[in-house]
Amino acid sequence: MTGLQIGLAGLGALLVLLAFRIPIGVAMLAVGMVGYASIAGVAALFSHLKTETYWRFSNFDLSVIPLFMLMGQFAAQAGLSKSLFRAANAWLGHFRGGIAMAALGACAGFGTISGSSIATAATMGKVALPELRRYNYSGALATGALAAGGTLGILIPPSIVLIIYAIMVQGSVVTLFQAAFIPGILAALGYIATVAIIVRLQPRAGPAGPRASNDERWQALLEIWPVLLIFLVVMGGIYAGFFTPTEGAGVGAAGTFLVAVAQGGMRWAGFVDALLETAHTTALIYLILLGAAVFNAFLGFSQLPIAAAEWFRESGLPPLGVLLAMLALYVLLGCVMDSLSMILLTVPIFWPIIAGLDFAVQGEDLKLWFGILALIVVEVGLITPPVGLNVFVIHSLAKDVPMLETFKGVLPFLASDAVRIALIIAFPAIALVLPRLLA
Repeated sequence: MTGLQIGLAGLGALLVLLAFRIPIGVAMLAVGMVGYASIAGVAALFSHLKTETYWRFSNFDLSVIPLFMLMGQFAAQAGLSKSLFRAANAWLGHFRGGIAMAALGACAGFGTISGSSIATAATMGKVALPELRRYNYSGALATGALAAGGTLGILIPPSIVLIIYAIMVQGSVVTLFQAAFIPGILAALGYIATVAIIVRLQPRAGPAGPRASNDERWQALLEIWPVLLIFLVVMGGIYAGFFTPTEGAGVGAAGTFLVAVAQGGMRWAGFVDALLETAHTTALIYLILLGAAVFNAFLGFSQLPIAAAEWFRESGLPPLGVLLAMLALYVLLGCVMDSLSMILLTVPIFWPIIAGLDFAVQGEDLKLWFGILALIVVEVGLITPPVGLNVFVIHSLAKDVPMLETFKGVLPFLASDAVRIALIIAFPAIALVLPRLLA
């Protein structure tokens, strides 16, 4: 077999392993090792493994991942998710569909201190589902809104997936955070507008809640000052250049820890749970990183990325057609893979192709624009049938709502995502304006 044939066989083997529910990190590592040894030999594989493992995990940039994850764990222990939902509900809950809108607003707020889609969906689901049930929201709207709202956790900075993308394309984490901010806000507003349209067409799907008094509203806002302060200090410091992303993550983790202690939500057991959960999730991410590194090295030896780039160049497709084909593939991969795995698997193949095409934006701007588009489409994969990891997370919290009902509930939010993707493709400035202003 030629190297290209071995590469194609390895890609097929990986998809088969994923279909059998083999963990993505294990699957990529196993296929990558076998494929690498098949082309370069066993001795070369072992030499690569010792070098790659040291180089990969001695990279200082990766330390930002556990720090941001620890910040999210401390925020959950501090009860900030409940405060965010109460504040949003106090201002929006009296509208028709307002409690679902409040849940989406709280998801956006929690995403600023979480950086994880699944963590955002799980945390806000526990907080908001009882209220949505109490006011007789339809199962489709309640679970669909929370599943979609969870995706805001990987788009609104800080985003773990965005950090990994920045490392892979040798881009700036800071400018990618800046580029993601406006699309993240648009995502939250688009989802809220989607709820407003749904309840206009189906009034019984989202009844209005009670109107809070002005005193209750301002009191609820006062309760979320820690979130606002942490976001302003961490992200403001990173945007302004006072902190590196790693330093900002450390400041954020320390700040949320102090808030959790001051508000009484942090006990020794909770502190240990936060550390263990952070360590567990970080270990899983690092295993996926190592597996992806070995698998991508195997693909490089097989010449598959080069062959794919040549095929796209000779296909006669315009640059926009190539981009749309890649985004469509992301949606399909989202049916069987999680967001981090998709980025790790595809960016080493897709980015060189995109970088070699003639788009209206080039250089660092192209890294930002493509990264934001890829992140949005990866986010869509989290709520796309038949897998949709966020849908499964919400279903585990709302077992009385059939899975099919939840997938029906996310369809309007997928339409909102499609509109947002079209806007960013047509107007790259949406993602580029903030980095240019802050340059």
